[in-house]
Amino acid sequence: MDERLKKIIDNSSSIVFFGGAGVSTESNIPDFRSEKGLYNAQKQYGRSPEEMLSHSFFMRHMETFYDYYKNNLIYTEAEPNKAHKALAYLEKQGKLKAVVTQNIDGLHQKAGSRNVFELHGSVLRNYCMSCGKFHDLDYIMDDKNCQNGIPRCSECGGVVKPDVVLYEEALDDACMMGAIEAIQKADTLIIGGTSLVVYPAAGLIRYFRGNNLVLINKQATPYDDRADLVINDSIGKVMEITE
Repeated sequence: MDERLKKIIDNSSSIVFFGGAGVSTESNIPDFRSEKGLYNAQKQYGRSPEEMLSHSFFMRHMETFYDYYKNNLIYTEAEPNKAHKALAYLEKQGKLKAVVTQNIDGLHQKAGSRNVFELHGSVLRNYCMSCGKFHDLDYIMDDKNCQNGIPRCSECGGVVKPDVVLYEEALDDACMMGAIEAIQKADTLIIGGTSLVVYPAAGLIRYFRGNNLVLINKQATPYDDRADLVINDSIGKVMEITE
């Protein structure tokens, strides 16, 4: 672990981590907003990822939505990386109180983190829009459970929707309030793998009243001048814990 970061962590008792896509890219989950992601979406579908991942597109073009979604947002082979594992370790030590994430891959929980606020939901959860029954990821990925590529509920035959926040949809109030409360109580806020330009999630930083604001990102962010420590490097490398 970076020595400057380690010193801050050693002197903190209530840490919150807020992370974005850069945390998952180190587990080989590409960011669909990257240049390559944008190019591939336009080339294959003639549309932007933001359009295809919108609520209105889902409602109008479910078959195309699921084709894009399953091929570009689902990575069943992905494993937690050094950053995920470091955060789970810090939670076990009692230092880290919460993880707030914009990612939908469930890797924080897979690494062992328990108190995770998933602002944009999770690909691991899917629910029937008619009866509310929940289905796991394996269920919606199995063609036997789909009609024209669209997953159907085993209970009532209704359309199954991923429990992820699409563009045009509001974030979950309870999740947002939990994240805000955790950040308000933190003495140290570590932000990693996010450019801090996607709102409303990026606005969470304004609730922090603690002592240490740490930003870990390969590129500069609009908040670098407010931080106590800025590290422009790989988050896995920066946070790796060697015992």
